[in-house]
Amino acid sequence: MKGRSRRWLANPLAQFLAVGVLALIAIVSATSELGGRAAQDEVLRDARGITEVLASSVAEPSLPRGLVDGEPGALDRFDRAVTGRMLIGDVRRIKVWRADGTIVYSDDVRLIGEQFPLGKDELAILRTGGSDAEVSDLSEPENRYERGGGGLVEVYTRILAPENEPLLFEAYFTVDRIEERQAEVIAPFLKITLGALAVVVGMATSLLWLLTRRASRLGAERERLLRAAVDASAAERRRIARDLHDGVVQDLAGSAFTLSACAREASEPTRSLLISTSDSMRGSLRALRSLLVEIHPPGLTAATLPSALEDLTAPAGAAGVEVDLQVGDLTATSDQTVTLAWRVAQEVVRNTLRHARARTLRIEVVTRAPGGGLIMTVSDDGVGFDHESSGGAVHYGLRGLASLVADAGGTLDVTSTPGSGTTTVFEVRT
Repeated sequence: MKGRSRRWLANPLAQFLAVGVLALIAIVSATSELGGRAAQDEVLRDARGITEVLASSVAEPSLPRGLVDGEPGALDRFDRAVTGRMLIGDVRRIKVWRADGTIVYSDDVRLIGEQFPLGKDELAILRTGGSDAEVSDLSEPENRYERGGGGLVEVYTRILAPENEPLLFEAYFTVDRIEERQAEVIAPFLKITLGALAVVVGMATSLLWLLTRRASRLGAERERLLRAAVDASAAERRRIARDLHDGVVQDLAGSAFTLSACAREASEPTRSLLISTSDSMRGSLRALRSLLVEIHPPGLTAATLPSALEDLTAPAGAAGVEVDLQVGDLTATSDQTVTLAWRVAQEVVRNTLRHARARTLRIEVVTRAPGGGLIMTVSDDGVGFDHESSGGAVHYGLRGLASLVADAGGTLDVTSTPGSGTTTVFEVRT
């Protein structure tokens, strides 16, 4: 299940869709936020416009003398003249303030005559005119009668009383209109945005799916060609090895036996010459058999690995290198592990013969218990090398092998210092 999840997450199409969904969420969120701000600004502009119209066209022309002083008759006349014309639409409350914070008029008579301190913004409007709007703080004492009915937006502007005293005209609007307007503004943008994104994502997904399919087909084709090349190479190596084994190797073996037989019947110095030639041919025969093993190793199994390693190290013995080969019981070891061990040994032995100038070569293969596994140690007493300064020819092949070993879940550790030989440890769990 986890493997399928990883493959799905590694799929370019899945990655594109994930990024597309995240981008869609981000764009929708940004659109909603920007649209909400635009809608709020528009509604506040409308509320300011309505407040300025109510103040200049309804409230200010109807202000009677004596209202600022709280005369009951003036308050009565003003209330009958304007209240019905000002509480329209979303307007929920009207207040008229003096500069000292006294409410001289409100459609809620409980507020008339009460005094609350005005803020800096309200006082600035009284001095210079204009208008302003803000969300009402319903926790303030002057707004206690507006609580429980939802949020409000308060808009205030300046009007002049007949006594030429500036008054603050304040209208309260419900926020329901703001929310409705926000929805009205956002809805078209969301439709356009989501529709365009859906088209883009759909087209891009289809295109990416086609490209992914094409890439998968090309990858499968390359893999098929690579396998075919590997199979052809293996078949060619088998043919060469078979031809050498059935031809040259058999001829050399027959010639060596013939020379040995002739040497027994010949007289000196011919006998010595024949024996020397026969020994030389046997040495060449061993080297040729080792070459055949390198060209095409036999079917490697736990049972055949010891003999395959003997053939592999035969050239070392012929070159005067003392070989110590120890192979434990590998019954439970898989053929894949055995093959990988042989490939590691092949590369290490080849490097030893080419570069180490060693006198001894030791190979030890043991199984690991409990849990199984294989450990192979190849060591020599040669000249060694410095990992930092050595050329690529010494360990380039080992680096490639290290990748194969890692793919199989194993480790390949090479330890060497100049003058102290080299030790290679291959380990894999089964």
